[in-house]
Amino acid sequence: MATRTMPDADTGDTRVVAPPPLKFIQFEIANYIARLTMCHAPHNVLTVPMMKEMAEAIESLTGRGDIKAILLQSSQQAFSAGISLEDSRPDRVFQTLEAFTRVFQAMVDISKPVVVVVNGPAIGAGSELVGFADVVLATPKAKFAQPEVKLGVFPPFAAVMLPQLIGPKKSYELLLTGEALTAEDALRFGFVNKVVPEAELSQHVEALLERVADFSGPVLEVTKRVIASSIGRPLKEAMKNSQNLYLNELMNLEDVQEGLRAVIEKRKPIWKNK
Repeated sequence: MATRTMPDADTGDTRVVAPPPLKFIQFEIANYIARLTMCHAPHNVLTVPMMKEMAEAIESLTGRGDIKAILLQSSQQAFSAGISLEDSRPDRVFQTLEAFTRVFQAMVDISKPVVVVVNGPAIGAGSELVGFADVVLATPKAKFAQPEVKLGVFPPFAAVMLPQLIGPKKSYELLLTGEALTAEDALRFGFVNKVVPEAELSQHVEALLERVADFSGPVLEVTKRVIASSIGRPLKEAMKNSQNLYLNELMNLEDVQEGLRAVIEKRKPIWKNK
């Protein structure tokens, strides 16, 4: 998390205030990649404090030119078992949904690509978390389930999101029965991008991140915004929005000129990320 400054109460001088220590996640930034690792043993149950840490970590990356992508992963055997039973109680559900919404909104609003790695069960809100990723890599150990109906409730985000991602018929089946998708089924329905052997997972993840980090950060951001803002829009409206971003934002970037010069000069671009 970013540090902040504030005036000293006694002297009035500005002093640096370190961010509070993180309890439920690990958050590291290196080589243009922000890595957010859920480490709430044993199953990454999502509590309100944990979701607050996750949201603040993602929100802190807004406007940072040195970050080209965000990696969300788990250090536990499960990706996430979903919302804790304690935070699912009727007297706490408003606070829980608020924290829940903040995480997903941060993932949607951040202009940087979000890559999610799943090497175990993603259940309930954990599966919804995967649904808000831009790119998903999984292993055969992954499975995705929305079992909320078994608890007498429905998944508020999956009920809206899943039909857009995998189609209405399969969504009805999964949400009304609570059955799980295997990794292979998730790949077939377009819920994940690639399924790789667990032994090769790290290799595939790093190769993807290295490839993304090799491009201009602002160009990646504009590209993600065009894709995200086009989903669900009428074609003519989406095309008009894309042209507007292309002409008025993309063409103002220094990296666009550098990219063109590099092609002409037959060399690798040297991005300024602006």
